[in-house]
Amino acid sequence: MPVSFISNGLRAYFRGDLRFRLSFHASLPTRPLPLLCALLVLGGSLLAAAQPLELRLRSLQQTKPGLDQWATVETPVQWAPAGTAVVICDMWDKHWCRGATARVAEMAGRMNQVVTELRQRGVLIIHCPSETMPFYEGTPGRKLAQAAPRVSPKVALPGWCRLEGVKEPPLPIDDADGGCDDQPPCQAGAPWRRQIATLEIQAGDAITDNAEAYNLMRQRAITNVIVMGVHQNMCILGRPFAIRQMVCQGQQVVLMRDLTDSMYNSRRQPCVDHFTGNDLVTWHIEKYWCPTITSDQIIGGQPFRFAADTRPPRLLHNDVK
Repeated sequence: MPVSFISNGLRAYFRGDLRFRLSFHASLPTRPLPLLCALLVLGGSLLAAAQPLELRLRSLQQTKPGLDQWATVETPVQWAPAGTAVVICDMWDKHWCRGATARVAEMAGRMNQVVTELRQRGVLIIHCPSETMPFYEGTPGRKLAQAAPRVSPKVALPGWCRLEGVKEPPLPIDDADGGCDDQPPCQAGAPWRRQIATLEIQAGDAITDNAEAYNLMRQRAITNVIVMGVHQNMCILGRPFAIRQMVCQGQQVVLMRDLTDSMYNSRRQPCVDHFTGNDLVTWHIEKYWCPTITSDQIIGGQPFRFAADTRPPRLLHNDVK
């Protein structure tokens, strides 16, 4: 008996599909003990997948209008896995900046663990390595994204959503030079060809770098979006599948703040170390766009931290001026 039929049969039981129940019973062998053991295992997996994601959403709320004073607020929520998608933004195999490439590689293993757990829980995984779609042409994941019916978004979904100064002030870091923190600075370019291989692409995952991500969400009635990847002061905010544009579509968006990075050169304003600069951008997002979560809320343990980030944790916006 095909595993897919078993899986469908269990789902039928959970949703009360009487006709499938009858056909399922008729298909059972006369000595079903081994099959029933397998059913119990699969049933346990499906029941686990039905459990909601319990998350703690951190945001920064202004305490007094007109003053740069903010309070950290944590809000517990429960999200249905079937109504949730993960967007993995631009975790390329290679970046033009050596430091950026190294940090992507460093956090990719932890990110794969998180994605594996969320996939098993029933969350849709959308891989979004921008400008690399030729590498994935003809793959199941690419076809899945392309097959989603095109929908009319609430607002246009351009290829890039820039900071316009209406909803948010300028970013707290100067990234005008591209943000490479290496010395000497790397030469800019576009060496990426695919997503980093550490991140596994499994059956049922989608691959895109455009509005197809939103088409998939609408097709599946997904309203919750977990964004992770790089870089939060650029692609994490600007891409058509990322924070600014998904928030503008009315999606409930969170950033996984320990599995992201920024393009920031610590020799430029505000002249803090790279990781403090990264925190400043996270706080900007928590103020003006969406809450954040951490990977330990999904797989336990401690939040991810880059090995070179040896300073004490920066917990509040007012820690850095």
